[in-house]
Amino acid sequence: MARRYDTNDATDRVTGLREAASAVRRGELVVLPTDTVYGIGADAFSSEAVADLLAAKGRGRNMPTPVLIGSPNTLHGLVTDFSELAWELVDAFWPGALTLVARHQPSLQWDLGDTRGTVAVRMPLHPVAIELLTEFGPMAVSSANLTGHPAPENCDAAQEMLGDSVSVYLDGGPTPGNVPSSIVDVSREAPVLLRAGAISADELRKVVPDLEVAN
Repeated sequence: MARRYDTNDATDRVTGLREAASAVRRGELVVLPTDTVYGIGADAFSSEAVADLLAAKGRGRNMPTPVLIGSPNTLHGLVTDFSELAWELVDAFWPGALTLVARHQPSLQWDLGDTRGTVAVRMPLHPVAIELLTEFGPMAVSSANLTGHPAPENCDAAQEMLGDSVSVYLDGGPTPGNVPSSIVDVSREAPVLLRAGAISADELRKVVPDLEVAN
């Protein structure tokens, strides 16, 4: 039976965050609010938990799961060949709705799907998400919807779709935005905008003028 906590209530928030972190440590799935849409999360370093996340969404390995982190400093242990331009994007837009695709450290023991040596990583601008990520560490997080359905902007919509495949739901009320993050590939020589989302190409070019846009 899934448990749900209202993170706008101080007592429920403390209990919910503790229970969510414990669930992730046990290899279970949780739903959490972010600054874009609600996400379904798992331990990024548990291949079984990530496989369960993909199964809950009805999603294949060809669409790897992004990783959310609670601090830019966490990047040092996750990525390699991270350019000065990439750090400038972090400084300008994190925490926020920018996902960066970078080469991951080859020593990392994880399986996020068919990533071809890269990881999509983001630091969300949402206090509940930050608190959970600070408590637990990097989490594999994807939008909390069944594949092909709209990404949920509230906890009710997420729970209707995912039900008891998730152990803990953290209800933070409606998300502040419903536009997905922009995705920039910084694993190449020049940054490439893979998906235009909450941050426009024009805004990104103020920081990286040579930004290319994928066809």
